[in-house]
Amino acid sequence: MTLLRVNNLGVDFATHDGLVSAVNGVSFELDRGQTLGIVGESGSGKSQTVLAMMGLLAKNGQARGEVLFEGQNLLGMSTRELNRIRGNRVAMIFQDPMTSLNPYLTVERQMTEVLELHKNMTRRAAKTRAIELLEAVKIPEAARRVDMYPHEFSGGMRQRVMIAMALLCEPEVLIADEPTTALDVTVQAQIITLMQELQRDFGTAIVMITHDLGVVAGLCDRVMVMYGGRVMEQGSAEQIFYQPTHPYTVGLLGALPRLDHDGDTLVSIPGNPPNMAHMPAGCAFCERCTLAEARCHSERPALQTLEGGILRACHKSLAEVSQLKEMSHVG
Repeated sequence: MTLLRVNNLGVDFATHDGLVSAVNGVSFELDRGQTLGIVGESGSGKSQTVLAMMGLLAKNGQARGEVLFEGQNLLGMSTRELNRIRGNRVAMIFQDPMTSLNPYLTVERQMTEVLELHKNMTRRAAKTRAIELLEAVKIPEAARRVDMYPHEFSGGMRQRVMIAMALLCEPEVLIADEPTTALDVTVQAQIITLMQELQRDFGTAIVMITHDLGVVAGLCDRVMVMYGGRVMEQGSAEQIFYQPTHPYTVGLLGALPRLDHDGDTLVSIPGNPPNMAHMPAGCAFCERCTLAEARCHSERPALQTLEGGILRACHKSLAEVSQLKEMSHVG
């Protein structure tokens, strides 16, 4: 059974430049125990997509479409109804643990109040549970450290605390927004391994937002590639990494550093992401795409299902994209 279904999700912001559509027509499904990776450059709409799902948009933001959690539309719920689900059945790990954790409260208090609110546990029982979760995320001397303040933890340890807090109520869906940002590669690997273990133990479905394709390769079952607030391509992780069908996906994969690449020059996608207040009339990626033609600049490509179930929004033929892939040494 599908646990989470997002249908035609859109996010609009009222700004001084007029209405800005940060997310357009995003749809996906997530089953229990499955991991979906949402990838793309900064400003592609990844974070706004999940913030809309959680009802956490800025005051000038408005979400449209459907976010169905076990058949219930989260977008149509009141704040009170949503609070029964947020942090309880659907939890989120935010990008920066230092700004997400309250510096004036101990880790113990920040964790126990979640259990007191959602599970009606006593403070003592909640503290015992908090220590268990800190031990589960590999924090040494958890019984002592639980009474410490966030600034007394390292960056990697704070991220582990955030993961432990998100898992306190054993949520069915865990949304992780750049959980390995600003962590060194060793700690990143530990966090990814930890999330795999927790998913195995709890059966949690995960939505992973990241720009790190290495993280996606190690953790995700399915991948959704976003650019300019739209889905460019969506498929299994194997399809995206070995059979990409969109020039943007090929560009992202081609920009990955490779040990077998001759020379020491890093490859990048030329140009910059579009201004969301002044989007191109056609494909959002047309200004940076080496395959773009007149049609790409004037007509927005529809998201179509190809053989094998992969989705892509592009006017170019698969043969042309395949040739680009070979030139970029992707796959």
